[in-house]
Order: sequence, then structure tokens, then C-alpha cells
Amino acid sequence: MKKVITYGTFDLLHWGHINILKKAKALGDHLTVCVSTDEFNKLKNKKSYYTYEHRKSILESIRYVDEVVPEENWEQKISDITKYDIDVFVMGNDWEGEFDFLRSYCEVIYLDRTKNISTTQIKKDLSMIK
Repeated sequence: MKKVITYGTFDLLHWGHINILKKAKALGDHLTVCVSTDEFNKLKNKKSYYTYEHRKSILESIRYVDEVVPEENWEQKISDITKYDIDVFVMGNDWEGEFDFLRSYCEVIYLDRTKNISTTQIKKDLSMIK
């Protein structure tokens, strides 16, 4: 079985998230999604609309996702790859090169992001609605 892993906040789920999850799942037989916890988001100075538990529940309902686990810190990627016996690490291409150090543990693939959609843009657009 070929196992794939990806990471993210996955707040305000949109078709860009679905596209990346679908592409990631197509690279293997099992997709593990590591979702940033609320505590980790605070360390990153990020605020999610939905709590970790809600984001986890939403992701677990998506057919491309086989397992959802917490992302609690930047350093856990190597231990996750080993712990979950991962073959392929996937991230959006806006992270290009940032995770190349993982190539000694598994294949690293950067996927194209879906154009014209992002959680940041959705939050900006919603802040303009009165």
C-alpha cells in the first residue's frame, strides 16, 4: 500500500482544498491529512474560523481522506513520515523547496494550487460584506 501525507489548516473548506486532497489521494492508496491544531495556529499567529475538532470532522467526511491527525508543531514531519510509514509527502507549490529535506525519508511532491481561491482571500472578501 502506498501512503501519502499532507499538512494544512483546512479552514473554510473550499474547492481548492478538495482539488489538492483529490490530487494527493491519486498519488497513493491511503491519504493522511495532518491538520494544524488551534494551539499550533496560535504559535503561527493564525486564527481559524473553525476549531480543530470541527476542521477534523469536516475532513474525515471527505472521500479522499483516509485519516486525520493533529499537526502540533513544525518539527513533527519526520516523525510522522516514520510513524505512519509514508511514501509520499505532498504540499501546495507555494511551499516549493521548503520540504526538500524530507526527500531522504520519502518522495516529496509540490502540487499546483487551484487558481483564484484561497482561505485568506475568502476571509478578506467576507470582511468587506456588511
